[in-house]
Amino acid sequence: MKIHTAGIIPILVLLAGVLIIMFLLNRVFPEQTAIHYILYAVGLIFIFFVVRFFRFPDRKLIRDSDAVYSGADGTVVAIEKVHVDEYFNDERIQISVFMSIFNVHINWSPFDGKLVYRRHHHGKHLVAFNPKSSLINEHTSLVIQDEKGRKLMMRQIAGAIARRIICKPTEGQGTEQGEMIGMIKFGSRIDLFLPADAEVKVKIGDKARGAQTLMAILK
Repeated sequence: MKIHTAGIIPILVLLAGVLIIMFLLNRVFPEQTAIHYILYAVGLIFIFFVVRFFRFPDRKLIRDSDAVYSGADGTVVAIEKVHVDEYFNDERIQISVFMSIFNVHINWSPFDGKLVYRRHHHGKHLVAFNPKSSLINEHTSLVIQDEKGRKLMMRQIAGAIARRIICKPTEGQGTEQGEMIGMIKFGSRIDLFLPADAEVKVKIGDKARGAQTLMAILK
């Protein structure tokens, strides 16, 4: 288990803050009491969860040119046909995965291909399981095209707590299925927009694992 590089500075800042608070507490109130021990425990638990949030698990690479794998860990909260105005302007199958603060927040490429479109959109920060968050919230849209010309869009959507979307690949760059392409900090959502004839392999309520769970098969 590794830690994503985006978490190093937040973890160090948090650790320094906790140590400073503990130091000042003991300077002002040197006599150890139950309150001291409770605060020590709270500080350690808080640090543990923040470190855990930035974990970067090793995942066995699964390659299948016709398969679309989950771009994130979380719960499937939506499967529906929608009209996508951005880039495509056609009907697509949308599959949405909601990431709670307890999920791994690394994002993986769901598909082999080339990044032909990347746009970051500023917006609101509604709770990520809100259906409107796909368009209203701050998000980054990525379109990947494979060698057969098939295209899908993946949206990284910030949630109510999330304030930063990290996206590694640039437009024109190739991406490999299962490759780490970014992360969203502190609770968020990933939307996949697939061709209308894609064969969906999950259902609402399923637990998805990034780069591991088969979401759909493309024709």
